[in-house]
This record gives sequence, C-alpha cells and structure tokens, in this order.
Amino acid sequence: MAKSNNIVHQYFKKQLEGFKILVKVNPIQFKGTEIMVPETGEVELRDLEFDEAIFEDLEADGFSACTALEFNLYASGLAK
Repeated sequence: MAKSNNIVHQYFKKQLEGFKILVKVNPIQFKGTEIMVPETGEVELRDLEFDEAIFEDLEADGFSACTALEFNLYASGLAK
C-alpha cells in the first residue's frame, strides 16, 4: 500500500463572528484543506500548503482540535 494512503490527518476548527473555519492537515507532507462556513452563503474549500510550524500557528490563532467526521460533514455539504 502506498505511503500516502497511510497518513492520519489532523483536524482543527475555529468559530469567528459570522463564520466557522475548519482545517485538515497532512502532518507528513504539510498539505491540507481549509473550509470556510459562513452563517449565510456558500461553503468555500481551499487546498493549502503549510510549513513545519503549522501546529504552533493554529494553536496561536485559537484553533482547537475537531474530528474527521465534523470536517467531512461540512466538506460534503451535509452540515451547515
């Protein structure tokens, strides 16, 4: 099995006024996805590349851990 299939991603979220941000981080390749969920309007997904300090940056910015289930519900459009 390929190495890329054996990666356990890490998930984070932050609630801001008017929207929620969820982030999926691949801790090996430092790539991931950000979901912006506004209270009204369209959900926006962005693919991102991070540096090695991403976990410290997320903590400093007030993000907390969340589950893969929560991230994927928003990514699929089942949660709003």
